[in-house]
Amino acid sequence: MSKVLWMPSALNDLQHIQEFIARDSVYYANKFVDETFEATEQLELFSEMGRVVPEFEIPTIREIIHGAYRIIYELVDNKVNIVAMVHVRRMWESSI
Repeated sequence: MSKVLWMPSALNDLQHIQEFIARDSVYYANKFVDETFEATEQLELFSEMGRVVPEFEIPTIREIIHGAYRIIYELVDNKVNIVAMVHVRRMWESSI
C-alpha cells in the first residue's frame, strides 16, 4: 500500500482549476475537487494504474485522467507524490 501525498504545486494547480470552474458554478467546482481527491485515493492500492507520462517515458512518472485534466504523479519508494494537474490539451513541462 502506498501513501498518496499532494505536493504544493499540484494543490496550487487544483486551486486554480477550482477557481476557474467556480466562475460558472461554485457547486460544481467543489464537486470537482472532491471527485479529484476520490480519484487519487485509488492510487493507494494501485499506484501503477496510471499510464507513463508520454512527454518523458520514465516508468516512475505516471498520470491518470480525471475529467479534462491529467493528474500527474511520481512514484518514490512507497509514496505516490501528486506533482501536477494539467489540462489534457497541454503538454507538461516539469522540473522533475
